[in-house]
Amino acid sequence: MIPDLPESSMSTYLQEVRRRRTFAIISHPDAGKTTLTEKLLLFSGAIQIAGSVKARKASRHATSDWMEIEKQRGISVASSVMQMLYREHVINLLDTPGHKDFSEDTYRVLTAVDSALMVIDAANGVEAQTRRLIEVCRQRDTPIITFVNKMDREVRDPLDILDEVERELGMPCVPMTWPVGQGKSFGGIIDLRTQAMKVFEAGSERRPQDFETIPLSEQAALSDRFGHDFATALESMELATGASPQFDREAFLAGKQTPVFFGSGVNNFGVMEVLDALVDLAPSPRARTSSLLVNKQPVVKEIAAEDGTFSGVVFKVQANMDPSHRDRIAFVRVASGRYSPGMKLKVQRTAKELRPTSVVTFLSQRREAVEEAYAGDIIGFTTHGGVQLGDTITDGAALQYTGLPFFAPELFMTVVLKNPLRTKQLQTGLAQLGEEGAIQVFRPEMGGAMLLGAVGQLQFEVVQHRLKAEYDCDVRLESCQYTGARWITADTPAELREFVNAYPARMAQDAANTLAYLCTSPYDVRLAQERFPKIHFHPLREHAGLSLQSAA
Repeated sequence: MIPDLPESSMSTYLQEVRRRRTFAIISHPDAGKTTLTEKLLLFSGAIQIAGSVKARKASRHATSDWMEIEKQRGISVASSVMQMLYREHVINLLDTPGHKDFSEDTYRVLTAVDSALMVIDAANGVEAQTRRLIEVCRQRDTPIITFVNKMDREVRDPLDILDEVERELGMPCVPMTWPVGQGKSFGGIIDLRTQAMKVFEAGSERRPQDFETIPLSEQAALSDRFGHDFATALESMELATGASPQFDREAFLAGKQTPVFFGSGVNNFGVMEVLDALVDLAPSPRARTSSLLVNKQPVVKEIAAEDGTFSGVVFKVQANMDPSHRDRIAFVRVASGRYSPGMKLKVQRTAKELRPTSVVTFLSQRREAVEEAYAGDIIGFTTHGGVQLGDTITDGAALQYTGLPFFAPELFMTVVLKNPLRTKQLQTGLAQLGEEGAIQVFRPEMGGAMLLGAVGQLQFEVVQHRLKAEYDCDVRLESCQYTGARWITADTPAELREFVNAYPARMAQDAANTLAYLCTSPYDVRLAQERFPKIHFHPLREHAGLSLQSAA
């Protein structure tokens, strides 16, 4: 429901919501995602100098890679959030880790956006991690804009790439730009919307206005200049457009077709067309699904972005973004309404009031105090606890947003502290890293060493590094007998107690105090299920604080 506002204020309120664009950049590692993020920031005027992602010895690093281990390795291991203003639109950009070991963080980020920009390496096509991310987008019908990167290298035929993207996405591609040549003979791109060719010149310092643009009507001049490559490009472009449907914005918004752009991110080429497409084509904030238990029955309700009630969902928690202050920031996607300083806020899971020490917007690790925020914006609440992944925060309305996934880990290790005097610091570090979702932390019910559960091996390395750097805890990680976990619920508390008493050594609590059953082989769950048919084993839980009784 729209708040009771004067007509002029209501008009401003709706305008603010509709000029928001919130999207994530997704790709396989090394497809050029973080470089493209830098260029989008550069061209919107958000930063003055684009950082080098790979040059480890350089003094500049990618703006979106703020963690020390990211700068050392030249990869993104945590999602980062950036806000920029372009063509009178507020663009919230989320750069996600491409590495599969951090896919959980990426999946959660994808629940907080209204569209996705998929970056594909033109030499490699659609790769394994991209397929996983596509599947998550498809489940949510997230609109996808496709950018085929690295056209200035020796790459595959653009028709082949388009065909593969169509097969993998299960939706038709609609070319918006088309490449002329490739590798050393890459001449530029034809913009199908403006019917002009933009001429490629290598160089990371070039700006969009520096590239020469020639109308397609000057075909003789273009043929003289680019010869066979231009003729081949026209021919393949006609084949591609003839086989593709016309761009249909409604089909795009429903996740049923994807516009495709070609370019070279490192050379600033073809990037402006993508930035314009995000403004022109991508959706403004959309309605989100809320679910509440009323008299033990789930009540599902769609909450429109234009609704006047302030609400938001915590999709990421990050500890120690500013090591000197030991802070914890809850990243909140504003789902509806308007935030202003001094509002009384409540965490729905605990029904407790939220009193953040500060509320900020982001340009990676740079922050600015929030004067106001609207649906679609990403804001950070600086807290000292009390907020977990998946929490819904409102100005009082009883809502609980759903859909934030936690996956059962496939790898486990035990934590051994080298210096026993640092036990308190270790407990603090593991509690905070567990709450932020960097890794899953399990506390065995029978006592003993804490267990770390991960989707990928690299997660362990990052957590070990962060425990040392941020909490001064030197730990050794040792292999253990467990190979999986399942969260458990039961129809009645008595049935749950009976199961726990039967397997006391297999029980552990995760960071959200949710009970889990630890497995040593794939057969454990099947045998336990046969013995206790009224126990439910879950490979996924949706949000923090999922109570066993309410889930049953």
